[in-house]
Amino acid sequence: MATRQKTVEPQPKSYFSKIASTLWMLLIGGFVAFIIYLYAVSINFLNLFGEMPNLRTLENPKSELASELYSADNEVLGKYFRENRSPVDYEDLPDNLVNALVATEDIRFEEHAGIDPQAMLRVAGGILTGNRKGGGSTLTQQVAKNLFDTRSDELNNGVLNDVPGLGMLILKTKEWIMAVKLERSYTKREILTMYLNTVDFGSNAFGIKVAAKTFFDKKPQDLKVQESAVLVGLLKAPTAFSPKFNPENSKRRRNVVMSQMVKYGYMSEEEYNSLKDKDIDLDYRVESQNVGLAPYFRTEASKFLLQWCRENGYDLYADGLKIYTTIDSRMQKYAEQAMAEHMKGQQKLFFEHWKGRNPWVDRDNKEIKNFPEVAIKRTERYRRLNERFDGNQDSINYYLNKKIPMTIFGWDGEKEVVMSPMDSLKYYKHFLQAGFMAMEPQTGHIKAWVGGINYKHFKYDHVKQGVRQPGSTFKPFLYTSAIENGYYPCYEVIDTQVCVPLPDGNMWCPKNSDNKFSGKKYTLRHALAESVNSVSAYLVNKLGPETLVQTAKRMGISSPLDPTPSLALGTSDVSLYDMVGAYGTFVNGGTWVEPNFITRIEDKHGNVIAEFAPKTVEALSEETAYLMVHMLKAAAEPGGTAYYGLRHRNGLKNEIGAKTGTTQNQSDAWFMGLTPNLVVGTWVGGEDRSIHFRTIALGQGNKLAMPVYGSFMQKVYADKTLDISKDAFPKPLAPLSVELDCAKYNQGIPVDSSQQDEFLNMPTEIDLDAEI
Repeated sequence: MATRQKTVEPQPKSYFSKIASTLWMLLIGGFVAFIIYLYAVSINFLNLFGEMPNLRTLENPKSELASELYSADNEVLGKYFRENRSPVDYEDLPDNLVNALVATEDIRFEEHAGIDPQAMLRVAGGILTGNRKGGGSTLTQQVAKNLFDTRSDELNNGVLNDVPGLGMLILKTKEWIMAVKLERSYTKREILTMYLNTVDFGSNAFGIKVAAKTFFDKKPQDLKVQESAVLVGLLKAPTAFSPKFNPENSKRRRNVVMSQMVKYGYMSEEEYNSLKDKDIDLDYRVESQNVGLAPYFRTEASKFLLQWCRENGYDLYADGLKIYTTIDSRMQKYAEQAMAEHMKGQQKLFFEHWKGRNPWVDRDNKEIKNFPEVAIKRTERYRRLNERFDGNQDSINYYLNKKIPMTIFGWDGEKEVVMSPMDSLKYYKHFLQAGFMAMEPQTGHIKAWVGGINYKHFKYDHVKQGVRQPGSTFKPFLYTSAIENGYYPCYEVIDTQVCVPLPDGNMWCPKNSDNKFSGKKYTLRHALAESVNSVSAYLVNKLGPETLVQTAKRMGISSPLDPTPSLALGTSDVSLYDMVGAYGTFVNGGTWVEPNFITRIEDKHGNVIAEFAPKTVEALSEETAYLMVHMLKAAAEPGGTAYYGLRHRNGLKNEIGAKTGTTQNQSDAWFMGLTPNLVVGTWVGGEDRSIHFRTIALGQGNKLAMPVYGSFMQKVYADKTLDISKDAFPKPLAPLSVELDCAKYNQGIPVDSSQQDEFLNMPTEIDLDAEI
């Protein structure tokens, strides 16, 4: 009997199966939608999301890097920047810093591919529950944000970027995309190094190298674990956790970082306990143009560099150039020390000298009326007030005389005072100013440059920017002209009054510094050593001022020179920069080498992109140059104006060529010093010519300027790492055509008697100048 087969009726799907299917579809659909969304953002579909950084930017991520200025001995003199950032390599990062960063900011850094899903889920949960704990950005995402400026208007100008909430999602999405691309293009070490090179630590310190220098005056590799923890702690909020301005907050944050290191096994509990109660030991200094070595030089160098960058397509403040200069950091330090030591004492004398009186006086030493009121009109403050109040003098004067808090300069340190701008100007006008430059004559390399007494408070540069009357330091150009026109060091001239006719019919009759004429015979060498004005007047009358102008120009003086007889005594303004370069011609066998201060420029990768060679001119014959060195040496011999100071006070026993200079009324004091491989110039004077000592005993060049040179050379010679010669000046290879032993040269040769008769009876109508 056949049996009937039982059929099984199909059962309806359970309710839960339908829910599961729906969820899977939503999940898959959401995933597909998310992929489509990511793609749309990456291509800026219909300009809804704004641009993405291009691939070329990814291959060459650019952040602003400070350009660095190096000395000849490879010390960093300073930087040029908008953001003070200098890169380091991974090898320069200490383990304690890397560990502190990873433990605090991204513990799964080595595991994720740019995005940390676990951190994102934590953030999402925090948003839903209202209990947010920390951010979800990885170090890679933060690198993307810093390097590619993902939050800039340029990249976020899409249609949807301004929609509240959605705009932030788009920003984050771009950072996710760039983070993944970074992970594909760079190693973990490279990404971590990028992060530490780009992040802002506050106090104008961008990147770990600058931060370590700013807060602890260290290189990154020298940081201790607690110092690394301080710097990593700053990343959360640079101002709130600044060890300088909020030390207690910084200490607490440091301990949080170190506790994270303990948590993840980067630090032992014992080490943490030994460090947690210690205060932060700072060595804080924000890098700026006002501090550090050679600030005047750095400013002057920037003028050249900015022009070069404009012409060659570089950004001095962002391209990370490495600029190598001729400055020797050791000589620069000694120059600044010598300047400060001397000027501090001279300023004290100057205050005492003018106690109870104002130092701005006319030729008769009478105070110049309304001097401050006229001087303040040349200031930037006055110009701003004049523009603000449309020339209303009452309003301008009100603010010029209104007392306000300010910091003023003093040789014993800065002082916080309450003072009006007018009183501030009067105070600063009492200060003596100074300039100093040292150069290697064979190459023109400038080794030291001190443009003033304090860059922060006195920005004006007295090496190249300023020009002043050189006084008797200009006389060597006249004596050079004489040598070239047949005169010799042993040629004799009588010290008697000389009057030179002027084109307007007057006579120029200069006096000697002591207002006397001895009537005795002077060799040219002896006359230059004692700076006898009558002999200079004699020579300029014989040679003509035009000849003097030509000689000085040939030797590198670039400022305008007035071809009048008084030029022989240094009445036309010149710069210290030009004077040092010109004197270098004497030491360099007659070849003028343009003073120069930059040798080469490298890009951020170390490729040489520019090298510089100085201009040279065969200005003098080798013999003329040597004869002038021989004549200049007399100033540092018995009877010369530089003898006592250099030989006795400073103990310098080697051969030195020298020339002092003091202009009328002691407005300008100069000193020029020569050794075989170093030429130095010093100027001292008031900011205005009317500000000076009243007596030549205090204001002459060998008292006011020469001591800076003497102190500088003492310090230079004491430094055995410097190769500054104490040898004699080298003689020309060819025999000299003249006798340098004046006893032999003048034996039996009478002085030219026509000199005495020619000028003795000329009338003295005016006394234009009495420089020495």
